[in-house]
Amino acid sequence: MAIALMVADQRQQYLTVVRAWLSVAAYPFHWAVDAPFSALRYASDALATRSTLQEENERLAVENRELKLTLMRFDALEQENHRLREARAGSARVAARSIVAEILKVDLDPNRQRVIVNKGTRDGVFVGQAALDASGVFGQVTRAGPVSAEVILISDPEHAIPVQINRTGARTIAVGLGQTGQLLLPYLPRNADIAEGDLVVSSGLGGVFPPGYPVARVAEVHRDPSEPLLSVGAIPLAQLDRDPEVMLIWFDNRIVEPDAGAAPEGAPPAAPDPGGGTLAPAESRAAAEPAPATPTTPAAAGPSPAAAGPDGPDTPQADPAAAGPPGPDATQAAPPAGPQRPDVTQAAPPAGPVQ
Repeated sequence: MAIALMVADQRQQYLTVVRAWLSVAAYPFHWAVDAPFSALRYASDALATRSTLQEENERLAVENRELKLTLMRFDALEQENHRLREARAGSARVAARSIVAEILKVDLDPNRQRVIVNKGTRDGVFVGQAALDASGVFGQVTRAGPVSAEVILISDPEHAIPVQINRTGARTIAVGLGQTGQLLLPYLPRNADIAEGDLVVSSGLGGVFPPGYPVARVAEVHRDPSEPLLSVGAIPLAQLDRDPEVMLIWFDNRIVEPDAGAAPEGAPPAAPDPGGGTLAPAESRAAAEPAPATPTTPAAAGPSPAAAGPDGPDTPQADPAAAGPPGPDATQAAPPAGPQRPDVTQAAPPAGPVQ
């Protein structure tokens, strides 16, 4: 019978439907046998997946923190680069050379607005050097060491800077009050043209700060009829309490003094001095032009006995005849050093020595 079923299934495919139904009937038994093993594998995979996910989560969290720190640093570098570019652009029009100095220390004394920077005399820093930032005047160097320097802020009560009102050109002095965000302009007359919002720039007087650089903006103006001067308050434009670095600049602050011996424009050139020097224009004209003849009396031709010296028995006196008798028709001037003809009218000797 088995052989007959095998032949029938092989040739006629009669048992295909029977096998299908038998497999359906046997499936629950297969599932029941495999269920414990499947449940074990599922639990193992689930636990392994959770542990892997936790580890991966922790790893990604660490990487995320590191990337955030790197991104924060990149952002800080971008901001620093932006500030340095602005500072460089602001100082390029006035500075021949500049360096960036990082602020190392801030003076904690409320009455001293000063900072320490990491540049010193080895970098060319000198006392009185101007310090700027991207927004305006920051201060100036008060002490310079080999590797660091002290910078006094414009808000320090011991600091004053010559300024002018940009709108009107009125010049004055801005002094610090010991507070980071305040300046005082105490020397403006009561009738000065100044208003809130006016820009205050450096005037360049004194040669410490370059001219035309922003210093502050007028915040308040008090006009007291009983006072001859205004009380003007201003806000510094430099970020005095927030700057991490400043620009130390070099600029051409040479003051050309007029030469006292220089001839004015349009004056004739100086003539050579017969004695070896150079005469001034007035002296050269006097030496070049002969003086007019001065008529004198015959008595002026020679010194008189009374004029030769003081009276006294031991004092030798000049002989009146030593000068020579004047001619009857000659008008003579003072005798020159050499011999002269009695009948010739002579001019006075020139101002310079006679050759």
